[in-house]
Amino acid sequence: MHRLESDILALLESGEPVALATIVSLAGSAPRTPGTQMAVRRDGTILGTIGGGRLEAEVIQAGRESLQTLKSLLQRFELTGKDAQDMDMICGGVLDVMVEPLPANAEAVELLRTFERLRDAGKELLLVTRLRKMPDHPDHQFSERLLVERTPGGLVFHPRRPDNDELLLPLLDTARAERCPTLFTLQGEREGEQVVIEPVLASGTLHLFGAGHVSREVAAVAHRVDFRVEVYDDRSEFANRERFPQADTVHVPEKMATALDPARIDPNTYVVILTRGHRYDMDVLAQALQTEARYIGMIGSRRKRDKIYESLRKQGVSEEELNRVHCPVGLEIQAETPAEIALSIVAELVRFRAARKSRP
Repeated sequence: MHRLESDILALLESGEPVALATIVSLAGSAPRTPGTQMAVRRDGTILGTIGGGRLEAEVIQAGRESLQTLKSLLQRFELTGKDAQDMDMICGGVLDVMVEPLPANAEAVELLRTFERLRDAGKELLLVTRLRKMPDHPDHQFSERLLVERTPGGLVFHPRRPDNDELLLPLLDTARAERCPTLFTLQGEREGEQVVIEPVLASGTLHLFGAGHVSREVAAVAHRVDFRVEVYDDRSEFANRERFPQADTVHVPEKMATALDPARIDPNTYVVILTRGHRYDMDVLAQALQTEARYIGMIGSRRKRDKIYESLRKQGVSEEELNRVHCPVGLEIQAETPAEIALSIVAELVRFRAARKSRP
Protein backbone atom coordinates (compact mmCIF):
# COMPACT_ATOMS: atom_id res chain seq x y z
CA MET A 1 0.00 0.00 0.00
CA HIS A 2 2.88 2.31 -0.75
CA ARG A 3 0.80 5.01 -2.48
CA LEU A 4 -2.02 4.86 0.08
CA GLU A 5 0.39 5.57 2.93
CA SER A 6 1.94 8.43 0.97
CA ASP A 7 -1.51 9.90 0.28
CA ILE A 8 -2.47 9.61 3.96
CA LEU A 9 0.75 11.34 4.99
CA ALA A 10 0.03 14.19 2.57
CA LEU A 11 -3.45 14.67 4.06
CA LEU A 12 -2.13 14.66 7.64
CA GLU A 13 0.58 17.15 6.72
CA SER A 14 -2.09 19.42 5.23
CA GLY A 15 -4.01 19.33 8.52
CA GLU A 16 -6.74 16.86 7.51
CA PRO A 17 -7.26 13.79 9.73
CA VAL A 18 -8.40 10.48 8.26
CA ALA A 19 -9.74 7.19 9.58
CA LEU A 20 -7.80 4.08 8.59
CA ALA A 21 -9.72 0.82 8.11
CA THR A 22 -7.75 -2.45 8.08
CA ILE A 23 -9.02 -6.00 7.56
CA VAL A 24 -7.37 -7.82 10.46
CA SER A 25 -8.90 -11.29 10.18
CA LEU A 26 -10.92 -13.34 7.74
CA ALA A 27 -12.78 -16.66 7.85
CA GLY A 28 -14.32 -17.94 4.63
CA SER A 29 -14.03 -15.96 1.41
CA ALA A 30 -13.89 -12.25 0.69
CA PRO A 31 -12.72 -10.10 -2.23
CA ARG A 32 -9.81 -8.67 -0.21
CA THR A 33 -7.36 -10.29 2.19
CA PRO A 34 -6.13 -9.44 5.71
CA GLY A 35 -3.90 -6.39 5.55
CA THR A 36 -6.07 -4.61 2.99
CA GLN A 37 -6.54 -0.98 4.00
CA MET A 38 -8.77 1.95 3.13
CA ALA A 39 -8.67 5.55 4.33
CA VAL A 40 -11.90 7.45 5.03
CA ARG A 41 -12.04 11.24 4.90
CA ARG A 42 -14.48 13.42 6.85
CA ASP A 43 -16.76 13.87 3.84
CA GLY A 44 -17.02 10.10 3.32
CA THR A 45 -14.73 9.91 0.29
CA ILE A 46 -12.18 7.13 0.41
CA LEU A 47 -8.65 6.24 -0.65
CA GLY A 48 -8.25 2.60 -1.55
CA THR A 49 -10.97 -0.04 -1.15
CA ILE A 50 -11.74 -3.05 1.03
CA GLY A 51 -14.08 -4.67 -1.46
CA GLY A 52 -17.17 -2.55 -2.09
CA GLY A 53 -20.78 -3.42 -1.30
CA ARG A 54 -22.42 -3.19 2.11
CA LEU A 55 -19.13 -3.93 3.87
CA GLU A 56 -17.46 -0.87 2.44
CA ALA A 57 -20.51 1.34 3.02
CA GLU A 58 -20.66 0.39 6.70
CA VAL A 59 -16.93 0.80 7.16
CA ILE A 60 -17.13 4.28 5.63
CA GLN A 61 -19.82 5.18 8.16
CA ALA A 62 -17.68 3.72 10.95
CA GLY A 63 -14.74 5.76 9.71
CA ARG A 64 -16.72 9.01 9.80
CA GLU A 65 -17.91 8.15 13.31
CA SER A 66 -14.35 7.42 14.39
CA LEU A 67 -13.24 10.83 13.15
CA GLN A 68 -15.99 12.49 15.19
CA THR A 69 -15.36 10.59 18.43
CA LEU A 70 -11.57 10.18 17.97
CA LYS A 71 -12.04 6.59 19.17
CA SER A 72 -11.22 3.31 17.44
CA LEU A 73 -13.63 0.52 16.60
CA LEU A 74 -13.19 -3.18 15.94
CA GLN A 75 -16.19 -4.48 14.03
CA ARG A 76 -17.14 -7.94 12.78
CA PHE A 77 -18.95 -8.33 9.47
CA GLU A 78 -20.72 -11.52 8.37
CA LEU A 79 -21.18 -11.50 4.61
CA THR A 80 -23.76 -14.02 3.48
CA GLY A 81 -26.58 -14.25 0.96
CA LYS A 82 -27.17 -11.06 -0.99
CA ASP A 83 -24.19 -9.29 0.62
CA ALA A 84 -21.86 -11.99 -0.70
CA GLN A 85 -23.44 -11.90 -4.16
CA ASP A 86 -23.10 -8.13 -4.37
CA MET A 87 -19.36 -8.51 -3.77
CA ASP A 88 -18.93 -11.34 -6.33
CA MET A 89 -18.30 -13.91 -3.61
CA ILE A 90 -19.27 -17.54 -4.18
CA CYS A 91 -19.93 -18.00 -0.49
CA GLY A 92 -19.88 -15.75 2.52
CA GLY A 93 -17.10 -14.78 4.87
CA VAL A 94 -16.61 -13.29 8.32
CA LEU A 95 -14.24 -10.33 8.61
CA ASP A 96 -12.92 -8.28 11.49
CA VAL A 97 -12.18 -4.69 10.46
CA MET A 98 -10.27 -2.26 12.67
CA VAL A 99 -11.13 1.42 12.18
CA GLU A 100 -8.85 3.94 13.85
CA PRO A 101 -8.59 7.73 13.62
CA LEU A 102 -5.29 9.21 12.48
CA PRO A 103 -5.17 12.76 13.83
CA ALA A 104 -3.33 15.47 11.93
CA ASN A 105 -0.94 16.15 14.79
CA ALA A 106 2.84 16.23 14.97
CA GLU A 107 3.19 12.78 16.54
CA ALA A 108 1.04 11.01 13.93
CA VAL A 109 2.84 12.78 11.09
CA GLU A 110 6.28 11.97 12.48
CA LEU A 111 5.36 8.31 13.02
CA LEU A 112 4.18 7.96 9.42
CA ARG A 113 7.28 9.75 8.12
CA THR A 114 9.45 7.36 10.13
CA PHE A 115 7.46 4.44 8.78
CA GLU A 116 7.97 5.52 5.15
CA ARG A 117 11.67 6.19 5.67
CA LEU A 118 12.36 2.83 7.28
CA ARG A 119 10.16 0.89 4.88
CA ASP A 120 11.81 2.46 1.84
CA ALA A 121 15.19 1.55 3.34
CA GLY A 122 14.07 -2.09 3.43
CA LYS A 123 13.91 -2.38 7.23
CA GLU A 124 11.90 -5.17 8.85
CA LEU A 125 8.96 -3.50 10.58
CA LEU A 126 5.81 -4.31 12.52
CA LEU A 127 2.93 -1.90 13.10
CA VAL A 128 1.26 -2.38 16.47
CA THR A 129 -2.15 -0.98 17.39
CA ARG A 130 -3.24 -1.48 21.01
CA LEU A 131 -6.98 -1.26 21.68
CA ARG A 132 -8.47 -0.70 25.15
CA LYS A 133 -12.22 -0.65 25.71
CA MET A 134 -13.91 2.39 27.22
CA PRO A 135 -15.89 1.41 30.32
CA ASP A 136 -18.81 3.73 29.47
CA HIS A 137 -18.95 2.86 25.77
CA PRO A 138 -17.87 -0.74 25.03
CA ASP A 139 -18.19 -0.28 21.27
CA HIS A 140 -15.47 2.40 21.30
CA GLN A 141 -11.85 1.89 22.16
CA PHE A 142 -8.78 3.94 22.89
CA SER A 143 -5.99 3.11 20.47
CA GLU A 144 -2.24 3.54 20.57
CA ARG A 145 -0.05 3.05 17.50
CA LEU A 146 3.55 1.87 17.71
CA LEU A 147 6.15 1.07 15.10
CA VAL A 148 8.59 -1.72 15.91
CA GLU A 149 11.84 -2.00 13.97
CA ARG A 150 13.97 -5.15 14.07
CA THR A 151 17.68 -4.32 14.12
CA PRO A 152 20.82 -6.41 14.74
CA GLY A 153 20.91 -4.88 18.23
CA GLY A 154 17.31 -5.80 19.06
CA LEU A 155 13.90 -4.17 18.81
CA VAL A 156 13.55 -0.40 18.44
CA PHE A 157 10.15 1.15 19.25
CA HIS A 158 8.82 4.34 17.66
CA PRO A 159 7.81 6.84 18.98
CA ARG A 160 8.67 5.29 22.34
CA ARG A 161 9.00 1.94 24.08
CA PRO A 162 5.77 0.96 25.91
CA ASP A 163 5.90 0.47 29.67
CA ASN A 164 4.74 -3.18 29.47
CA ASP A 165 6.57 -4.33 26.35
CA GLU A 166 7.13 -7.79 27.88
CA LEU A 167 3.50 -8.58 26.96
CA LEU A 168 4.15 -7.69 23.34
CA LEU A 169 7.41 -9.54 22.69
CA PRO A 170 5.99 -13.07 22.20
CA LEU A 171 3.13 -11.65 20.14
CA LEU A 172 5.57 -9.92 17.78
CA ASP A 173 7.27 -13.21 16.95
CA THR A 174 3.92 -14.92 16.32
CA ALA A 175 2.70 -12.15 14.01
CA ARG A 176 6.02 -12.09 12.16
CA ALA A 177 5.69 -15.81 11.41
CA GLU A 178 2.11 -15.36 10.16
CA ARG A 179 3.21 -12.60 7.73
CA CYS A 180 -0.22 -10.95 7.84
CA PRO A 181 -2.15 -8.83 10.40
CA THR A 182 -2.96 -10.80 13.53
CA LEU A 183 -5.51 -9.93 16.21
CA PHE A 184 -4.61 -10.89 19.80
CA THR A 185 -6.70 -10.65 22.98
CA LEU A 186 -4.59 -10.29 26.12
CA GLN A 187 -5.25 -12.19 29.35
CA GLY A 188 -4.26 -11.65 32.97
CA GLU A 189 -3.76 -8.10 34.19
CA ARG A 190 -4.79 -6.64 30.84
CA GLU A 191 -7.63 -9.03 30.12
CA GLY A 192 -9.84 -7.71 27.35
CA GLU A 193 -7.18 -5.49 25.79
CA GLN A 194 -6.66 -6.28 22.14
CA VAL A 195 -3.59 -5.89 19.99
CA VAL A 196 -3.36 -5.87 16.21
CA ILE A 197 0.13 -6.51 14.80
CA GLU A 198 0.81 -5.98 11.11
CA PRO A 199 4.11 -7.17 9.61
CA VAL A 200 5.27 -4.67 6.98
CA LEU A 201 6.55 -6.37 3.86
CA ALA A 202 8.33 -3.97 1.55
CA SER A 203 6.70 -3.68 -1.87
CA GLY A 204 10.05 -4.25 -3.57
CA THR A 205 12.29 -2.13 -5.76
CA LEU A 206 12.36 -2.68 -9.50
CA HIS A 207 15.65 -1.83 -11.21
CA LEU A 208 15.04 -1.23 -14.92
CA PHE A 209 18.15 -1.29 -17.10
CA GLY A 210 17.38 0.47 -20.34
CA ALA A 211 15.08 3.44 -20.92
CA GLY A 212 13.42 2.61 -24.21
CA HIS A 213 9.75 2.34 -25.09
CA VAL A 214 9.11 -0.92 -23.23
CA SER A 215 10.93 0.29 -20.12
CA ARG A 216 8.82 3.44 -20.07
CA GLU A 217 5.63 1.35 -20.07
CA VAL A 218 7.00 -1.06 -17.45
CA ALA A 219 7.84 1.84 -15.11
CA ALA A 220 4.30 3.22 -15.36
CA VAL A 221 2.58 -0.12 -14.70
CA ALA A 222 4.98 -1.13 -11.91
CA HIS A 223 4.39 2.18 -10.14
CA ARG A 224 0.63 1.56 -10.26
CA VAL A 225 1.07 -1.70 -8.34
CA ASP A 226 3.32 -0.20 -5.69
CA PHE A 227 6.84 -1.11 -6.79
CA ARG A 228 9.58 1.41 -6.25
CA VAL A 229 11.12 2.02 -9.66
CA GLU A 230 14.70 2.94 -10.55
CA VAL A 231 15.71 3.43 -14.19
CA TYR A 232 19.23 3.21 -15.66
CA ASP A 233 20.43 4.30 -19.11
CA ASP A 234 23.57 6.06 -20.27
CA ARG A 235 21.55 8.18 -22.72
CA SER A 236 20.24 11.27 -20.93
CA GLU A 237 17.81 11.98 -23.75
CA PHE A 238 16.08 8.72 -22.79
CA ALA A 239 16.73 8.52 -19.04
CA ASN A 240 15.09 11.65 -17.67
CA ARG A 241 12.18 12.78 -15.53
CA GLU A 242 10.07 13.86 -18.49
CA ARG A 243 9.99 10.31 -19.85
CA PHE A 244 9.81 8.60 -16.45
CA PRO A 245 7.69 10.77 -14.13
CA GLN A 246 6.63 7.74 -12.05
CA ALA A 247 10.18 6.55 -11.34
CA ASP A 248 11.56 7.09 -7.86
CA THR A 249 15.08 7.54 -9.26
CA VAL A 250 16.50 7.94 -12.77
CA HIS A 251 20.21 7.11 -13.16
CA VAL A 252 22.45 8.16 -16.07
CA PRO A 253 25.64 6.09 -15.63
CA GLU A 254 28.72 6.78 -17.73
CA LYS A 255 28.73 3.20 -19.01
CA MET A 256 25.93 0.62 -19.08
CA ALA A 257 28.55 -2.09 -18.64
CA THR A 258 29.04 -0.96 -15.02
CA ALA A 259 25.59 0.52 -14.37
CA LEU A 260 24.55 -2.08 -11.81
CA ASP A 261 25.73 -1.35 -8.27
CA PRO A 262 25.68 -4.64 -6.29
CA ALA A 263 25.30 -2.71 -3.04
CA ARG A 264 21.83 -1.55 -4.18
CA ILE A 265 20.58 -5.06 -4.96
CA ASP A 266 19.18 -7.17 -2.11
CA PRO A 267 16.69 -10.07 -1.78
CA ASN A 268 13.78 -7.62 -2.06
CA THR A 269 14.83 -6.24 -5.43
CA TYR A 270 13.76 -7.13 -8.95
CA VAL A 271 16.07 -6.64 -11.94
CA VAL A 272 14.67 -6.34 -15.45
CA ILE A 273 17.12 -5.93 -18.34
CA LEU A 274 15.77 -4.04 -21.35
CA THR A 275 18.91 -2.43 -22.76
CA ARG A 276 19.78 -1.89 -26.39
CA GLY A 277 21.93 -4.55 -27.95
CA HIS A 278 23.20 -7.96 -26.84
CA ARG A 279 26.41 -6.66 -25.33
CA TYR A 280 24.80 -4.39 -22.78
CA ASP A 281 22.29 -7.07 -21.82
CA MET A 282 25.08 -9.55 -21.22
CA ASP A 283 27.14 -7.10 -19.15
CA VAL A 284 24.23 -6.19 -16.89
CA LEU A 285 23.11 -9.81 -16.58
CA ALA A 286 26.60 -10.93 -15.56
CA GLN A 287 26.55 -8.34 -12.77
CA ALA A 288 23.00 -9.21 -11.68
CA LEU A 289 23.87 -12.89 -11.31
CA GLN A 290 26.43 -11.96 -8.66
CA THR A 291 23.73 -10.43 -6.45
CA GLU A 292 20.89 -11.74 -4.29
CA ALA A 293 18.18 -10.18 -6.47
CA ARG A 294 14.85 -11.91 -5.95
CA TYR A 295 14.01 -11.79 -9.65
CA ILE A 296 16.16 -11.35 -12.76
CA GLY A 297 14.47 -10.99 -16.14
CA MET A 298 15.86 -10.20 -19.59
CA ILE A 299 13.95 -9.28 -22.71
CA GLY A 300 14.73 -10.98 -26.00
CA SER A 301 14.22 -14.00 -28.20
CA ARG A 302 15.34 -17.48 -27.29
CA ARG A 303 18.03 -17.19 -29.97
CA LYS A 304 19.41 -14.07 -28.33
CA ARG A 305 19.18 -15.72 -24.89
CA ASP A 306 21.10 -18.80 -26.05
CA LYS A 307 23.86 -16.67 -27.55
CA ILE A 308 24.27 -14.64 -24.34
CA TYR A 309 24.14 -17.74 -22.14
CA GLU A 310 26.85 -19.43 -24.19
CA SER A 311 29.12 -16.40 -23.78
CA LEU A 312 28.51 -16.36 -20.02
CA ARG A 313 29.23 -20.08 -19.73
CA LYS A 314 32.64 -19.44 -21.29
CA GLN A 315 33.19 -16.84 -18.55
CA GLY A 316 32.50 -19.45 -15.87
CA VAL A 317 28.82 -18.81 -15.12
CA SER A 318 27.14 -22.03 -13.98
CA GLU A 319 23.85 -23.55 -15.18
CA GLU A 320 22.44 -23.08 -11.69
CA GLU A 321 23.08 -19.35 -11.95
CA LEU A 322 21.59 -19.10 -15.44
CA ASN A 323 18.46 -20.93 -14.26
CA ARG A 324 17.68 -17.88 -12.11
CA VAL A 325 17.06 -15.80 -15.22
CA HIS A 326 13.59 -15.34 -16.73
CA CYS A 327 14.15 -15.00 -20.46
CA PRO A 328 12.09 -14.26 -22.42
CA VAL A 329 10.91 -12.06 -19.58
CA GLY A 330 7.25 -11.91 -18.51
CA LEU A 331 4.21 -14.16 -18.66
CA GLU A 332 3.35 -15.70 -22.02
CA ILE A 333 0.31 -13.71 -23.21
CA GLN A 334 1.27 -13.26 -26.88
CA ALA A 335 2.27 -9.64 -26.13
CA GLU A 336 3.34 -7.50 -29.07
CA THR A 337 3.12 -3.77 -28.27
CA PRO A 338 5.30 -2.08 -25.61
CA ALA A 339 2.24 -1.72 -23.35
CA GLU A 340 1.34 -5.41 -23.72
CA ILE A 341 4.92 -6.49 -23.07
CA ALA A 342 5.00 -4.28 -19.96
CA LEU A 343 1.78 -5.88 -18.73
CA SER A 344 3.26 -9.38 -19.09
CA ILE A 345 6.48 -8.35 -17.28
CA VAL A 346 4.80 -6.64 -14.34
CA ALA A 347 2.29 -9.49 -14.00
CA GLU A 348 5.18 -11.87 -13.47
CA LEU A 349 6.76 -9.52 -10.92
CA VAL A 350 3.48 -9.34 -8.99
CA ARG A 351 3.26 -13.14 -8.97
CA PHE A 352 6.73 -13.41 -7.47
CA ARG A 353 5.99 -10.72 -4.90
CA ALA A 354 2.76 -12.45 -3.86
CA ALA A 355 4.58 -15.75 -3.43
CA ARG A 356 7.06 -14.04 -1.10
CA LYS A 357 4.27 -12.62 1.04
CA SER A 358 2.44 -15.93 1.32
CA ARG A 359 5.45 -17.99 2.43
CA PRO A 360 6.94 -17.74 5.95
